[in-house]
Amino acid sequence: MMSVTCITQSMCIVMLMISVLGLICVRPIDANQETGTILPAESRPCVDCHAFEFMQRALQDLKKTAFNLDSRTDTLLLRVEKRALCDCFPTSALS
Repeated sequence: MMSVTCITQSMCIVMLMISVLGLICVRPIDANQETGTILPAESRPCVDCHAFEFMQRALQDLKKTAFNLDSRTDTLLLRVEKRALCDCFPTSALS
């Protein structure tokens, strides 16, 4: 029993030493190091330009939605008016 605990303790110590050695050998990443390609500031659009383009697209989508709702409302109103006219007149008078 004593040999099993001794082996377990020595394995834990070896694993701990390997872990510490691995941490020591790993080079930390520099915070100033950037990944990818670097674009000059002149060729990158500004944040305000992106916001403006986004707002333009959102406004266009709202206009389309409003137009669609308006045309659907007109169609429904015409149906209601037609139904009201049909209810007022007898069927023989419409022919």
